[in-house]
Amino acid sequence: QSNICGPGFAEENTSSEEQTMIEVTGKSYLAPPNLPDFCSCSPGWSSAFYGAECFDSEVHSYLKNLGKQKPSESQNIDAKKVELEQLLMMETKNYRKTIKFYQKLLQKERRGKGLETKSMLPKLRGQLQEMKSKVQFLELVKKYVQAKQWGVESHVLPTVIHSGKADTMAPMNGSSLLLYYNMEKHQCNNQNGVRVLQAGTPLGLMAYLYSRNAFLEGYVQQFLYTFRYFCTQEEFLQFLLDRISSTLSSASLDPSTSLTKICNRSFYILQAWIEDCYSVDFATNTNLLSTLKEFISSKVASLNGYGERLLSLLEDASARKSGSADLCSGVGKCEEESEEGRKTLHSLCKKLSEDVSRKNFYWKLSKGVGPSTQYQREWLHTGSAVLPKPCCSTFTEESSVSVARADEVGPVLLMECSAQQLCWQLTLLQQEVFNKCHPVHFLNSRALGVKDKCVAVPKAVSAETVSLKVCNLFLSKCIQDQYLLQLLKNADSISTWVAAEIVTCHTTKRQVSLLSKFLLIAKCCYEQRNFATAMQILTGLENLIVRQLPAWKILPAKVAEIMEELKAVEVFLKSDSLCLMEGDRFKTLPTIPSAHVLAMHVQQLETGGFTMTNGAHKWTKLRNIAKVVSQVHAFQENPYTYAPDFKLQSYLRQRITRFKDADISALAADNCANFHQIPAEKHSRKIQDTLRKMKATFQ
Repeated sequence: QSNICGPGFAEENTSSEEQTMIEVTGKSYLAPPNLPDFCSCSPGWSSAFYGAECFDSEVHSYLKNLGKQKPSESQNIDAKKVELEQLLMMETKNYRKTIKFYQKLLQKERRGKGLETKSMLPKLRGQLQEMKSKVQFLELVKKYVQAKQWGVESHVLPTVIHSGKADTMAPMNGSSLLLYYNMEKHQCNNQNGVRVLQAGTPLGLMAYLYSRNAFLEGYVQQFLYTFRYFCTQEEFLQFLLDRISSTLSSASLDPSTSLTKICNRSFYILQAWIEDCYSVDFATNTNLLSTLKEFISSKVASLNGYGERLLSLLEDASARKSGSADLCSGVGKCEEESEEGRKTLHSLCKKLSEDVSRKNFYWKLSKGVGPSTQYQREWLHTGSAVLPKPCCSTFTEESSVSVARADEVGPVLLMECSAQQLCWQLTLLQQEVFNKCHPVHFLNSRALGVKDKCVAVPKAVSAETVSLKVCNLFLSKCIQDQYLLQLLKNADSISTWVAAEIVTCHTTKRQVSLLSKFLLIAKCCYEQRNFATAMQILTGLENLIVRQLPAWKILPAKVAEIMEELKAVEVFLKSDSLCLMEGDRFKTLPTIPSAHVLAMHVQQLETGGFTMTNGAHKWTKLRNIAKVVSQVHAFQENPYTYAPDFKLQSYLRQRITRFKDADISALAADNCANFHQIPAEKHSRKIQDTLRKMKATFQ
């Protein structure tokens, strides 16, 4: 078995990892390996989604040749890191300058100044794409270098297991902790066949986090998404803290020793867990957070540089959770600002190229409905989708429009605004809610009462009263965040609002106009990959009362065909759990998936047993689940950048809030336009005929 993903890299892995020592009360202790390396340890969604394929042969060969003046020369890994950081800094600087220049040219074009500007923009846009790709590639190489550090060979994993002082789970013999299956030579990058993890006991799966290729294979990120199926947060934390306690004082200057590797990998995993899952594990479990802080303060902070940084990381994560922190974390500020700057540049470049990507993106799901309507032409090439603007407002940033004013205006504002305007603002509102969710929120949804073809939580029942007795796949002591219920309740509110707005229209003509408006909004939404709002509108239109309205019969044929398009999109979304991740479109275009459809896909993967006959947990099953939920973070990386209209958003919120608990049948009963009307002459004739029949019976 070979545990090396990239050929020719074995000799560079640990040969020259230099570390420093710090003196505390006359004793020497291990210091962090490298301050820049501490900036971010989270492998990210791409690691869980692509696995070992995240780092292709181009990354391996680039790192192998990095820093070599001649083919015969070799360079240690630390020298490669320094050169890589310099290249990344230089490319990012050029990237930023080019974007600023592009912005100036774009503003000139909008003002109509300079004919040469128009011809320069396409060329400059192409250069931006190339520069962005270069920066992303260098970041991937950097992540690869970080992922190679501090792992141990498979035969050392028993040392990991027995290095803890005490485990809550009884250890088994080495051969029964993990099960592998062999992969053919032609299926992997190595010349030798490799073993792929198939199943393991909870203790074995936690120990595998320390294997040399755990980061490279995507195992660490997949584990962080799914470990709650076989161990609690407290058990996982105790496992890591036991390894740190037993190896911290024994770690030496030699980075090749197993204890040093175990110690540093423990810190890396702990940091990755905090970075990626703080909101779902630590923020919702005060005891877990207290245990970690107490351990760091009492046993690590005074001995190891990681202690202070972990405490700072926890403080920043807590502040971000409460909404009172800056985007930068305080850990390695200079490096962190550089990382954050690159993220901003990527987001900005996506804004600048958004109009280009959309020009070729249309769904062809039904004949006769093309992208030639007025609403599609409006957003093909608009400056508001291109220029840098605030992403969206928060729920606290309400405008001065009162609820009474919204009621007074009624659906009139819906009719006055274009489908594009409403689509944009509904998308930003949906993005607010979606960006707060985490991949873990979509796991174990049956225990929360989420079912197919029905609302997750009845309107009269609060999320707190949902019973967790049935179908709980997590361990009983595992605390589960129930944000998914809020997400689904929000979706249900929008669907109810759509139906209520239509059935409260007092004339058939207005109902036809409003039906057309909602259909065009839904079409605009799914063409811009906001599938959540599109499906919410479809659900509202498919309400039993709404579907029976007379207005459908006089709806224009082209508009009515959009309904079939929406149904086709729904079938497409339900067909495959990864349908939105196909190709590279999701990397360049913002996407919001349907939360209910995604939850149903995860439930389908959760069907069946999680354990084998010998009690080992099926890692292949858990890996597939992690891959599906990882798309949540993938979509959150690429936000919509439309200009927020706070007044319109406030109006929409108020209308949605007003109708969220409405009884559609009761509303419809008070409106004559919702019933098929019999013409007056025909109605009077029927009465006369009835009277004649009655007279005849008495004569």
